[in-house]
Amino acid sequence: MRLRALLDTDALGLRLLGGDDELDRSVRGVMTTDLRDPSRYLTGGELVLTGLAWRRGAADSEPFVRILAGAGVAGLAAGEAELGDIPDDLVEACRRHRLPLFAVNETVAFATITEYVVRQVSGERAGDLAAVVDRHRRLMTSGPAGGGPEVVLDLLGSDLDLQAWVLSPTGRQIAGAGAPLPGPAGAELAGLHLAAVRTGRRAPYRAAIGGVAYSLFPIRNNGRGAGPASRDVRESVLSDWLLAVEADASDWPAARLDLLQGVTQLIAVERDRRDAARTVRRRLAQEVLELVQAGAPPAEIAARLRVAAPVLLPGLGAAPHWQVVVARVDWDEQGAPGSTGSGVAGGPVAQALLEEILVDPAVTGPDSADRIAVAHSGDEAVALVPLPAVAPPDAGETEDGGNADTASASPASGSAEDPALHADVLLAAVRAPLAAGLADDGRLTLGVSASVHSPEGLRGALEEARHARRVAAARPGRVCAAGHHELASHVLLLPFVPDDVRRAFTARLLDPLRDYDRRHRAELIPTLESFLDCDGSWTRCAARLHLHVNTLRYRIGRIEQLTGRDLSRLEDKLDFFLALRMS
Repeated sequence: MRLRALLDTDALGLRLLGGDDELDRSVRGVMTTDLRDPSRYLTGGELVLTGLAWRRGAADSEPFVRILAGAGVAGLAAGEAELGDIPDDLVEACRRHRLPLFAVNETVAFATITEYVVRQVSGERAGDLAAVVDRHRRLMTSGPAGGGPEVVLDLLGSDLDLQAWVLSPTGRQIAGAGAPLPGPAGAELAGLHLAAVRTGRRAPYRAAIGGVAYSLFPIRNNGRGAGPASRDVRESVLSDWLLAVEADASDWPAARLDLLQGVTQLIAVERDRRDAARTVRRRLAQEVLELVQAGAPPAEIAARLRVAAPVLLPGLGAAPHWQVVVARVDWDEQGAPGSTGSGVAGGPVAQALLEEILVDPAVTGPDSADRIAVAHSGDEAVALVPLPAVAPPDAGETEDGGNADTASASPASGSAEDPALHADVLLAAVRAPLAAGLADDGRLTLGVSASVHSPEGLRGALEEARHARRVAAARPGRVCAAGHHELASHVLLLPFVPDDVRRAFTARLLDPLRDYDRRHRAELIPTLESFLDCDGSWTRCAARLHLHVNTLRYRIGRIEQLTGRDLSRLEDKLDFFLALRMS
């Protein structure tokens, strides 16, 4: 039954004090308690009744409500017999943890509410019990150990007529039964799921895309084989899979919701099994990383690479090229809603996330990351990405005389001629969902090295990737990346200009133009940007702005007059260019 049904039953004497957007929660039982910590007796889905005897002061409300919310109770009903009006501190704590709060009229006994809830819940469960037991039996005997997540999803389709998909946190399809989920829809569902998790909403989460309703279930292993629960949702939010079901679960009976929770448990076990299979690749990456950071002889590093290559690129005859990708996830110090503290370790989060980011988003299946080896050191993750060997123009030199160890074959990304990764496209397909998961207190920064084809080049590639990541970290935004090619241009320098110098430099050159534009709507700033983009060509700039050349000359003259600069001089053009880039 739903909380809404309890509120609509006048005989129960309930008055809603908060949580009107959570009234579709299912009630699976009832518990009366005045313990300060009743967590050992809670299993989730209960309506908790309390006379508030546990409350000795305002500070007691926050920990009590946090315990209830963490246990997954459906709602809290507080009696008015002891204290009269429900204390404001309890109302506020329930609001922070999105826990529905009811006041119970002093004329209504808790026994009356308990009897009503038990009678309703028992009646609903009785009709579906046999079917649920049979479906659980079939799922357990035909689950992932017998054929992967697809088997479970097939059963959902055949038994319940539900089409469902398992998605990664970036929206990539891991498994599905029937027609594949469109790529953009997967990324959008993943973003909505991550946003719901970060705000502490209770699953399943409802979503609608293109007029189609979906219900989103987190896939977490809470069974006997599960590890300890995360103390902070940020520790797992960017790595958990999700189950997307094409249906609106808001009016489902509790039995069906229980069945779907069982499905997520089965898939979580499969996820754990596949994660365990990554142990070898992670260990290989960790060994190579430690050797490179310690300055080990190239021969020793080469020996470890010879071990890694057959695992990561089975059947490859020639020695591969390698790229290094460095990622870091940083969280603000303030804890997330529902957390018990701050200080989330960024390394493991970045490791799991980087393993997903480096997979082609168009590739389906859970084993598509088998050729990605990611280690983590401190708060950063380091990926060793093998590439099929691309012969350089000369065995020892590039066309411009540089070292082939640090030269990328071409600026293309992912083509047959050059399969190298490039920072400007690596995050394109996953930026939106990841930004939702990072919310307003997290950042992901990523740096990509050039490709190298010898052990001697790996140390330089690692430093190059780390330096590129620092360039990305100096930029605004929740998800930022930078590549090795940006380390040889002004892009490298601009992020590291001190803020006071940046402000003074741009103000001296651009503030007179901005003031003039505000007063006269003259568009001097856009004109200046176009003029510099056109390399000072009057005709091309006039054509781009749809102006007569004489009008353009008038505007440029006004710019020179207001700033005292001469745009025919290279030095002044350069100053304006840098000012616009730093503004």
